[in-house]
Amino acid sequence: MTRRFIWFPALLFIGVSAAHAQGPASEISASDTAWLLTSTALVMLMTPALAFFYGGLVRAKHTLNTMMMSFVSLGVAGMLWALLGYSLAFGTGGAWLGDGSMALLRGVGLEAEGSIPHLLFMAFQGTFAVITVALISGAVVERMRFPAYMLFIGLWVLFVYAPVCHWVWGGGWLAGLGALDFAGGAVVHVNAGAAAVTAALFLGPRRDYGRRALLPHHVPFVLLGAGLLWFGWFGFNGGSALAADATAGLAFVNTMLAPAATLVVWTMLDHFRTGKITAVGVATSIVVGLVAVTPAAGFVSPLSSMALGALAALPSYFAIRWRTRTRLDDALDVFAAHGLGGITGALLTGVFADAVRIGSTDGPLPALATRFGIQALSVLAVFVYSGLLTFALLKTMSLVMAVRADDHAERLGLDVVHHGEEAYSSGEGALLLLDEEARPAPAPVGAAPAPAWSARPRAL
Repeated sequence: MTRRFIWFPALLFIGVSAAHAQGPASEISASDTAWLLTSTALVMLMTPALAFFYGGLVRAKHTLNTMMMSFVSLGVAGMLWALLGYSLAFGTGGAWLGDGSMALLRGVGLEAEGSIPHLLFMAFQGTFAVITVALISGAVVERMRFPAYMLFIGLWVLFVYAPVCHWVWGGGWLAGLGALDFAGGAVVHVNAGAAAVTAALFLGPRRDYGRRALLPHHVPFVLLGAGLLWFGWFGFNGGSALAADATAGLAFVNTMLAPAATLVVWTMLDHFRTGKITAVGVATSIVVGLVAVTPAAGFVSPLSSMALGALAALPSYFAIRWRTRTRLDDALDVFAAHGLGGITGALLTGVFADAVRIGSTDGPLPALATRFGIQALSVLAVFVYSGLLTFALLKTMSLVMAVRADDHAERLGLDVVHHGEEAYSSGEGALLLLDEEARPAPAPVGAAPAPAWSARPRAL
């Protein structure tokens, strides 16, 4: 009896192992699958991280609305990606767009896609779509109606993100030219940056823009968000190798080193220009470095990634300072951080990439000028397409619905108007909002002093 008890589970194990060794499942690597499961979770974490990063940068009365713009992207973009977006991006199609063969996840199951389950590949790519649309919100915070934002990101993921993704990663025309984009320099960041600056111009500046300092209300939130974004970015870049291999290790290390170099250069610029090193500046520099290394992460050496990160600090740093002197109210500097960071990283990928790390089997890479030209073309094509389509979507929406919040909503705060909630309603540390409209005008010189006016708690 004892012998039978011992042999039965052994035979069962052998039988199950033999069953798993047969058929398509044998193509699936357990280690690669485990790494992609982890990476998908890390990239999904980036959207809540972005909510904290953006939420801390706005005024208190718009905190929940700003954070909700990121969280709602998980639902709207995530659902539409599974229903249709994935098929448009990765379905069999022409040079410009995939077909509908995988709509509603037809044929997307547990069969192998490379060395991982096809369904997992779809989910991993879906987290990219989610974070990309969430990035755009930073340009329109404090003034875009929430229902309009939800409709906009749904349309944008299908009409803008999915086609661009197909061009680069789905076998489209930019892939045919040899454009290099390891994890989303053009697909994610140039794409989102172009949409952000277009949306900011379309909506116009906030009611208080240029009249008062619109300061971050919670800098620790900004630092928390930046730290979590850096953590999630290891899955963003490392997972884009689609395997637990040496390329993933290279991308992982480059994701650590490039932002470190950006941070050092940024703090030096702050110190020598103003004598102060700000926490918001440090958090922003981390994001810029992460953005810049994204297209290059698996294609360049660690030393090159540090050089890339250091160089990327320059255009973004000075663009942010220039923007504050203009009427362009890209509220959270999405274009300067993501658009310019993505452009810089994409162009420098053509400079620093080498054939060994790209895995080229066709001999040496094209000449430097050719590589740079292809990268520049990919950046230009994505920027123009995203900008034009974003404007077309917003213009069409404006014909049938209000896109911008009214003046009353902006003054009172979108948290209360659109969500019926407040980020800070009571307790220690609740903000005191000064009711400017109740403040008396300054008395003329020599006149009797006006009655004392005191701040009072008020909904943000």
